[in-house]
Amino acid sequence: MARSVLIQLARDSIAEVLEAQRTIDKKTLLEQHPLLNQKIQTQINLYLNKKLRGSSKSDIASHSLLEDIIRHAKKSAFEDKNFKAISTSEYLNCEIEILLTTNDGIISEIDKAILEDFKETNF
Repeated sequence: MARSVLIQLARDSIAEVLEAQRTIDKKTLLEQHPLLNQKIQTQINLYLNKKLRGSSKSDIASHSLLEDIIRHAKKSAFEDKNFKAISTSEYLNCEIEILLTTNDGIISEIDKAILEDFKETNF
């Protein structure tokens, strides 16, 4: 199953840190998905075994959606003061939730663990 652009962006943001390399092509993403230029308040939560593993959110919409997703994905994985930095195995087993606060209300999307997808397609 294909991931949404926002979920994939969040996953790629965390993977960049774990792999110590830049892989996100911001210019191309912004050209392909103009909505990523919009300023929308975001929150990203990570869950491991259905328990909160990290969280980060913006209080106001002051950055582009692209920048907010990247920043909050990394902060929730590596800078949440309530948890140690996420490990690669935790990343592969974690669910990611993205919450967008819009004028019409909150939009929520959750992505199951990468290894869960792997189990479903290979076993």
